[in-house]
Amino acid sequence: MGLITKLPLLFTGIAFSVLAPIRMAAQTRDGDLVVPDRPGPVRPVRLLKPRILPLPESQWTDVHRKLVAKHLPDGRAGNAVKTLLNVPELVDGMMPMQNYIARDSSLSPRHREILILRTAWLLNNDCVWSEHAPIARRLGITSGELQRIAQGPDQRGWDPFEATLLRLADQLFRNSSVTNETWKALAANYDIDRLMDAVLTVTHFTTVSLVFNALGVQPDADAKDLMPTAIPYRVAVPEREPPLTVARILPLEGPGIAFGRTFRQKRTELLGSKDFYHSKQQSKLDPRHRELLILRTGWNCQSEYEWVQHVGKIGRAREMGLDPLKIAAGPAASGWDPFEVVLLNAADELYRDSIISDRTWNAMAARFDTTLLIDATISAANYRANAMALNAIGVQIDPGDERMPALRRR
Repeated sequence: MGLITKLPLLFTGIAFSVLAPIRMAAQTRDGDLVVPDRPGPVRPVRLLKPRILPLPESQWTDVHRKLVAKHLPDGRAGNAVKTLLNVPELVDGMMPMQNYIARDSSLSPRHREILILRTAWLLNNDCVWSEHAPIARRLGITSGELQRIAQGPDQRGWDPFEATLLRLADQLFRNSSVTNETWKALAANYDIDRLMDAVLTVTHFTTVSLVFNALGVQPDADAKDLMPTAIPYRVAVPEREPPLTVARILPLEGPGIAFGRTFRQKRTELLGSKDFYHSKQQSKLDPRHRELLILRTGWNCQSEYEWVQHVGKIGRAREMGLDPLKIAAGPAASGWDPFEVVLLNAADELYRDSIISDRTWNAMAARFDTTLLIDATISAANYRANAMALNAIGVQIDPGDERMPALRRR
């Protein structure tokens, strides 16, 4: 068992851009309602040292050892496990989702690994790649196919449906949504369970990769099947289509919000995992900071359902003194507390650059301890995944909900 299959997310090191510089956040005039540039025009930066060090075994308590014994049958903890153990209470909540997506979903193992590896490539995450490339090889995926996964869906030699899977990953990453053409091609071969699992595989490993990128998780020392770096970085997708006005997968009838009723279509109790929502009960963040990160992420992904829920009944943003229009205007809007500008920049950078810049990270670390740094990173990363899934499946807001403000000025 290795780094990613055993454990989900997640760790002070120097940021080193091996491929491209971090771009500065797009600046807007006060009152503008725009989103940052979409992710994907340049290869994300990769850190060569961890920002939060893995917890050495010499510092483990009985709690740490019990968690390792419970979730890692072979007892071997790699960098990701040891880093997550800095916040041990997160482990139990995250493991069900991780194990389901990485091992037990309704997808064929081959399709699952194609989606995971393409997502790792898009986010330039060597931890995920180095864990899953050997798994792919054991399934019969050849060295040439691994190269083609990095080259993308337009490379000659792909089975048409597997090219569609790669396009799903590319579109979710770049557009936070999926075109009708791609969805129809998926639905021609997949039932509801597999449609959901295909989307969730990409979104979950987007979360994993974002957190690994931001916290600087390094591949384990014995990792040998590293990501090929000589292949040019290219993400070519159609323009994002207008938001769906009818759900692609209808929610079940009954009480509760549409999100929960939609995902109860699945035969597995997927939502028993707190990983899918980094819950209020788990997070140690100030609620205002948490909702600020969630709402800015929902805005950047243009996920109206996520936005509506956190402005309204779930997040109750206004009760925390948050002005939704000001969140939409972003860090350049006037009147923000300086640290809230830092958090808004962190959300924008994770969305656009798939990493948090040194400048923003250091500003966060000046105020946040290890737990809060991890909480803030996971909150933005998880809700990026949620937004992508909500957009792809087309979960609709309820009648009378306050709609997302319209984009303007660009």
